[in-house]
Amino acid sequence: MPFCDSSENGTRIFYRRFGYGSTKVLLIIGLAATHDSWGPQIKGLTGAVEPNDEEPEAAVIAGDGGLDGLQEGIEVCCFDNRGVGRSSVPANKSEYSTTIMAKDALALLDHLGWRKAHVFGHSMGAMIACKLAALAPERICSLALLNVTGGGFECFPKIDRQMMSLAFRFLRARTPEQRALVDLETHYTKEYLDEHVGSCTRRDILYQEYVKAISSSGMQSNCGFKGQVNACWTHKMTSKELDTIRSAGFLVSIIHGRYDIIAQLVHARRLSEKLQPCARMVELHGGHLVSHERPNEVNQALIELINASKSSVRPEEWSYLPEKQTGCMVMEATPLSLSNTNNNVATSLRTFYNLLGKLQLSFLYFVGIFMMGYEHMRSIFKTMKPVRVATSNS
Repeated sequence: MPFCDSSENGTRIFYRRFGYGSTKVLLIIGLAATHDSWGPQIKGLTGAVEPNDEEPEAAVIAGDGGLDGLQEGIEVCCFDNRGVGRSSVPANKSEYSTTIMAKDALALLDHLGWRKAHVFGHSMGAMIACKLAALAPERICSLALLNVTGGGFECFPKIDRQMMSLAFRFLRARTPEQRALVDLETHYTKEYLDEHVGSCTRRDILYQEYVKAISSSGMQSNCGFKGQVNACWTHKMTSKELDTIRSAGFLVSIIHGRYDIIAQLVHARRLSEKLQPCARMVELHGGHLVSHERPNEVNQALIELINASKSSVRPEEWSYLPEKQTGCMVMEATPLSLSNTNNNVATSLRTFYNLLGKLQLSFLYFVGIFMMGYEHMRSIFKTMKPVRVATSNS
C-alpha cells in the first residue's frame, strides 16, 4: 500500500496516484472525506479509474490522456488527510491544523518527487491548499479552491430549521445508513437529489453508494473528526500569507456552488476579492459537493486553469469577479471601486453582518453545550437506573 511518512509527528499519509504525464495535480479533500471523493475529477482529468500502485521512481511518463484540450498526459495524486481513512489518526487535537496538514501535503510532494504541481482543494482541503500555497509558493503551478471559506465562524452554515435538524441528526448518526441520509442533504441540492435516473431518483442511487462507501471505509473516529473540526475552526489566512499568494505569480480559481448550505457563497466571494488580481470566481448551480453535482463544468474549469497556467496567462487577464451578487448574504461582496459614501455604507453593513455572525456563533455554542449536557445526563441516569433482581424460589 502506498504510504508517505510526514515529518509532522511521524504521521503516515495514505495516497493514490492515477494516470501518467508531466502535468502533476495534487488533490486535497475536505472534512471527514477520503480520497475517493475525488472520483469525478480523477476520471475527468486522467481518464483513469484504476490507481497506479508502483513506487514514484517506477512511474513512466505516458502520452496523451485526460480530457480534450490538454496537450499532454496528466498524473493525479489524492490522499486521505490525517484523522480519516487509512492515514494515521493522531489522538491529540493539537496535532490537527491546516498548517500541519499542509506540511503533510508538502511531505507527499517531496515523497513523489514532484518539484511543482497544480493544487486543487475542496472545503477543508481548500483551506489546507491555501496554507500550502503560502508555505511553499514555489511548488505551486496553479491553485483551485472549491467550496472554500476563511475558516473560524465562516465554517458555520446559515442557521435555519433545516440546518438545525441536519446538525442534530449528524451528531446522533451511529450507522452508515443514518450518516448517509444526512450527508446527502448537506452535499447536494434537493433539485438534484429528486431528479429521476431511469426508475429511481438520484437520492436512491446515491444513498446506496454512500452506505457502501461508509461501510467499507468505516465511520470516522471521534478523535479524527474532532481534530479535523479543530483544524477548520482555527484556520485563518493572515494578510502576509494572502500577499504571498497574490505575489507568487500563479493563477487561482475559486469554484463554488451557489446553493451550498455548508460553505456560504459570500465567504468564497470575499476570499476571491482578497486574492485579486490573480483570482477568478466561478459560480455554478450546485451544492457543497458541486464537484459531483456538476462534474463536467468543474472539470472544464480545472482544465482551463491548467491550460491558462501553461500558456503563461497574466493574472490581470485571468481575474474575474462576477458583478451580480448572489447567495444569502449579498451585502458582503461589494464592488472594488466605491465612493467614500458607499464605502461607509459597506463598512456599516459589514460590521452588522459580523455582529450577526458572532451572535450565530454564540447560539451554536449554547446549542452545543445543551447537547453535551443532555448526553451527560443520559449517561448518569443509565448508571443510576436500578437493576431488577429476580427473587429466589429456594
